[in-house]
Amino acid sequence: MAKDRVPGRAGKAAKVPLRVRWRRDRAFILMTLPVILLLLLFNYVPLLGNVVAFQDYDPYAAGNGITAIFHSPWVGVEQFSRMLDDPLFWSATRNTIVLFVLQLVFFFPIPIALALLINSVIRPRVRAVAQAIMYLPHFFSWVLVVTVFQQILGGAGIIAQTLEDHGWSGFDLMTDADLFKFLVIGQAVWKDAGWGIIVFLAALSAVSTDLYEAAAMDGAGRWRRMWHVTLPALRPVIALLLVLRVGDALSVGFEQFLLQRDAVGAGASEVLDTYVWNMGIQNGDFSYAAAVGLVKGAIGVCLVLGANKFAHLLGEQGVYKK
Repeated sequence: MAKDRVPGRAGKAAKVPLRVRWRRDRAFILMTLPVILLLLLFNYVPLLGNVVAFQDYDPYAAGNGITAIFHSPWVGVEQFSRMLDDPLFWSATRNTIVLFVLQLVFFFPIPIALALLINSVIRPRVRAVAQAIMYLPHFFSWVLVVTVFQQILGGAGIIAQTLEDHGWSGFDLMTDADLFKFLVIGQAVWKDAGWGIIVFLAALSAVSTDLYEAAAMDGAGRWRRMWHVTLPALRPVIALLLVLRVGDALSVGFEQFLLQRDAVGAGASEVLDTYVWNMGIQNGDFSYAAAVGLVKGAIGVCLVLGANKFAHLLGEQGVYKK
């Protein structure tokens, strides 16, 4: 990629004037301008509202919610102290961490394994059909996903009714609080594993066939070619997605858990996202909910930086270079 420099008199590089760069790249700048404006409007401007985490915010203190910020009293770190003393907060945090670990162990490797499996299929038509079938649930809403699982694993579902028809006792997995964590992992795998497959298949398509042929000529079998050629090619993508997944550790889902909250109870289904929603929207405690969300976001940033540093130690680029 050419640098924005031109040779100077003494052999030194001189920067390209801004006017020249604008004339050269204005089409690309104009194309990205709407995206930048939307990003600023919906991702960065709302960050200013985090100031209510340090207030006792009352949305009715003024004519509208925005001007009410300037009329609400400051309470410093009182909301954060309250958060640390709240057992419900720690229960939601514990559920969130447990679900993140389970997702990392069970959910993250599955798209990699499925991508390797699909990539090993020789016939293109079979490969395309398999990929389409696995990718289709990604377009389903969580309402539909939960409904499908209810019709299969619920007390009135297909499996329970079939067992009862043959003299066995039925079951209702959708209301079992002890197995709820594994249930939501299964739902996430069924819904979103196909999306991850596309990313890894794109990385596999860039691997030169000469590497496989050279490995085969050296006597490497299918498994050795996968271990020494395929997986090293996927390692940068795996490192990047792992860093992003670790940074999103405290966001294990919202709609999926909210839809099933009444069936299994808050003790099993309450995570930080639903906790913030319950405290902020249902209870109207906006300042406390903002404080929890602010802590959650700060921890996510620290996790991204730490995971990216670990990726650098392993020799990978991660989200950004050193």
